[in-house]
Parts: sequence; C-alpha cells; structure tokens
Amino acid sequence: MNQPLHTQQLNPYAIQLCTLGRWIAQRQWLPAGSGLFSVRTSEHSALFTAAGKDKNELSPADLVAYDWAKPKEQDTATAIHQFLYQLKPQHKVVLQIHGLQATVFSRLIKADQHLFVGYELQQLVAATAAQRSCCPLAILDPQSTELTLQELHQRFERETLAYAFLIRGHGLYVWGDCIDSAKRHLETWQFLIACELERIKASALLN
Repeated sequence: MNQPLHTQQLNPYAIQLCTLGRWIAQRQWLPAGSGLFSVRTSEHSALFTAAGKDKNELSPADLVAYDWAKPKEQDTATAIHQFLYQLKPQHKVVLQIHGLQATVFSRLIKADQHLFVGYELQQLVAATAAQRSCCPLAILDPQSTELTLQELHQRFERETLAYAFLIRGHGLYVWGDCIDSAKRHLETWQFLIACELERIKASALLN
C-alpha cells in the first residue's frame, strides 16, 4: 500500500530512488515501463517502484511500501529484491533493468556465467580480491521463484556474484550499499557487457 503522499515526498530514500530511476530511464534501459527498483527503509521493509510505471515520470507518490515481515503473494522480481535484502543487511538498494545490450548478452552466452578479464573497471564491481583479476557475471535461466532463489543462495555461497547477475531474457540485477554504489555497479556492468559484445563481434569478423 502506498504511504501518504506528503510522507513519501519528504522521504529522502524515495526522492533519491526517483532521481536514480529517471537517470536510468534516460539511458533507454527500461523499455515500456519495465524494470523494478527498490530501496531499503528498515530491517524488514523497502520502497518499490510501481509495476509498469514510466520511470521518466517517477515521483515519490509512485513508490509502494512493502514489509516482508507481513508476507503476501509476490512475483519473482520482487522476491529477488526481498531475498537480497534478507541475505545481507548491507544491501540497501536493488535495481533491475532491461537494457538492450544486457538482454542480448544474456541470450548470446550459453554458459551459466561469463568471466571478465583485462578490464580496469571490473575492479569497481569486484566483491572479492580474486574478482579484481577475473570477475564473474552469473547468468541464470528463467525458472520458478523458489528455484531461482535457491540458485542465487548457492552462488552467493560460492562467491560467484559480483554485485550483479543476469536472468536470461529477463534483465540485469545489481545492488549496492547505497544509491551511489548501486548506480556505479549498474553503469559499470553496462559498460563491461557492451565491451564484451564488441569484442565478440570483432573476433567473429577477424575469424
């Protein structure tokens, strides 16, 4: 349920999330009102963008408060956000986008992850020391919510997530410990994916 308008307008988390949402939308990473953003507001709650809302026109009044201490039916994307928040308290912001390059990359790569090597910017999304030299981007196949969450839990345990993962054909998820870090992770992963697509294309032409 939406909080009262005046409450949302004064909420700094809501204002920051809307500003970020408009910045992302201007980069054409959210066709047809797609994507889902959220920001943690307490140990058990977060603000979410409304489904189908054009993020270019996002305002605090469009955000929905969700308390996972009071369970209710939810789709896979919302469940993933909740999972990430419950997994680690330092996760404060979660973003899901449907950018063209990320979506194509998720369909092009058949393995369950892709390793990024040799890019200086991969250090910005490395979650461990080892990922600074060999940074993985996990790629999951679409499946039931329960199986998706099980697979994510396993990949966190194996340390094969670097603040992001792809669901094939369904978009790129990133997260951070604040608005700025989530934005940095998103922009970095978009750049790295674009670089790999260009590298793959160039390799095909040379061969």
